[in-house]
Amino acid sequence: MLHYRPIALLLLPLLSLPLLRASAQLPTGNIHVYVTYPDDRVPSAQLKIALIGSGNQVAETYTNDHGQAQFLNVAIGNYQVSVTGQGIQATVSEMFEVDARRGAQSIFVRARPAGENGESNGAKPGGATVSASDLKVPKKASQEFDKAIKLIAKHQWQKAIEQLNKAVALYPSYGEAYNNLGVVYARMGDTAKERDALRKATAANDHFAPAFVNLARLEMKEHNFAAAEADLNKATSADPTDVRTLALLAQAQLLDVHYEDAIASARKVHALPHNSYAVVHYVAARACERLHRLSEAVSELGLFLSEEPTGERASAARQEMAAIQQQLR
Repeated sequence: MLHYRPIALLLLPLLSLPLLRASAQLPTGNIHVYVTYPDDRVPSAQLKIALIGSGNQVAETYTNDHGQAQFLNVAIGNYQVSVTGQGIQATVSEMFEVDARRGAQSIFVRARPAGENGESNGAKPGGATVSASDLKVPKKASQEFDKAIKLIAKHQWQKAIEQLNKAVALYPSYGEAYNNLGVVYARMGDTAKERDALRKATAANDHFAPAFVNLARLEMKEHNFAAAEADLNKATSADPTDVRTLALLAQAQLLDVHYEDAIASARKVHALPHNSYAVVHYVAARACERLHRLSEAVSELGLFLSEEPTGERASAARQEMAAIQQQLR
């Protein structure tokens, strides 16, 4: 008989991924990213901005309605940013240096529309796509939001809440502001207000993947795996290539006893660059074991160990692999 280690223990690191990255020991700088089309129009869709250092993704965020995004407290070093999303061609910036002496710096990225004729999602050059989700955030609301971001970086949670509430009062459809409210309430340990803010974020924009991911994390902590799986499916529909979301979805599906789906999601992650997400192979192995497909479970554990050869999970994987191989013999 196989003796399984608790799934929650093995999956905990992905459930507790930090939403804001900071370093108290190393010098840091802030990066402000501005995305435009070649004709200076601002993309109306929310785009994923990934921060890449030494060939690996170290952080990610999404643009606001002005095509802007921020990375705060980034360790000094050389980086690039990549821009992906609906209606644009994937774009990677030139290499730039984060220097703590400069404090903050601006990176401008020109992203080309995805259409071969130079148009994006049917919008005419120089025009704008008009939809409920594309409505521009009023300048005053955006200013209140930017003030909140600075306060969040300083861990001034209550003051950040005040600024974010001002932003949503000025613009009730400000999904990004509601999402950040949810993050701040999570840091303060107020689960009820966290849930309320995240639900308002998804109601304001039903294609805003970060809010669905944050809501799913909360639901998984509460062992509401069915709800988490549903929200993560919505998030992956908005961005099918986000490995972090796909990895979390695989875990939710495993815990919700949807084993075939968990295996499928894990293999989608494996087909994409997935540094730091070796755990999906452990998830797939567990699902295969539950389905009595032991040879496949051994293969998945082998993939896991090839990507994460050391640590507590690696030790557990070796023990589990040995037990399965003994059973197969």
